[in-house]
Amino acid sequence: MNLAFTKYHALGNDYIVINPKDLPAELTTDQVKTICHRNFGVGSDGILLGPLPSQTAKCALKIYNPDGSIAEKSGNGLRIFSRYLWDAKFVGNDEFVIQTDGGLVRSTVFENGAMVRVEMGNVSFDSEKIPVTGPKREVINEKITVGGREFTFCAATIGNPHCVVVAATPSSPIAAGRSNHLEISAKLAHEFGPLLEVHPNFPRKTNVQFLKVLDRANIQIEIWERGAGYTLASGSSSSAAAAVAHKLGLVDRDVTVHCPGGLIKIEIGGNFSIRMTGSVTRVSEGVIAPEIFLARLS
Repeated sequence: MNLAFTKYHALGNDYIVINPKDLPAELTTDQVKTICHRNFGVGSDGILLGPLPSQTAKCALKIYNPDGSIAEKSGNGLRIFSRYLWDAKFVGNDEFVIQTDGGLVRSTVFENGAMVRVEMGNVSFDSEKIPVTGPKREVINEKITVGGREFTFCAATIGNPHCVVVAATPSSPIAAGRSNHLEISAKLAHEFGPLLEVHPNFPRKTNVQFLKVLDRANIQIEIWERGAGYTLASGSSSSAAAAVAHKLGLVDRDVTVHCPGGLIKIEIGGNFSIRMTGSVTRVSEGVIAPEIFLARLS
């Protein structure tokens, strides 16, 4: 049967939304890979399956990465899914709750659907929660070597794991004694992101952010997303990177994150609670023809 879908992007990070009532059976890993493929499918950075039933929230959401793995939480995915629910009149302009594998989040759609605010939960630097191997500790300013290069990193979780590499420059307050004298770029993310993602320090793999502090209210990041690869924007990555920068004393509580695809606003509350605000754009809707699944992707 043809499979209905709706596609959105959040600052260039695009997702396909599929309503489970339209699925004849549970999505397989191969089907997810095919749908997300830029040449052999619709093309996207992941699939959002919902609304699913929930006893603790308005609905639940299942998030698939393009490689078929499950993401516990996605900030951009949550904004997109919130907009989808709003477009479908499943929710209105009041705050509502979504259940994810990474916890409950509160969401509000405003500006006639163009903007979405999500209460992402609390960032933790606890090695057991992230997780990171070794003794229980806060993972702050530790060394890691990949591809013959040493980096200083911090690790965090906001329901999913993150490795944040903070770039030092000669004039920055974090330059002394640090190994991160680098210029962040897409090339850097492509070269070292895949290696950090699967480093044995991270038992569940990790998302990776290369972070540059611009001033007390602005940071810039390049992103390598676990299970998805290089991406133009990420809400959870923006949340983790801003929290790390604040933890290190480099930024204040209101931070604008400059992603390659655009800007995400992060507000850091007590106990590193995160409120994220960013745009969502509806791209298209249509049906996926079953014949795309006949040929198995290599």
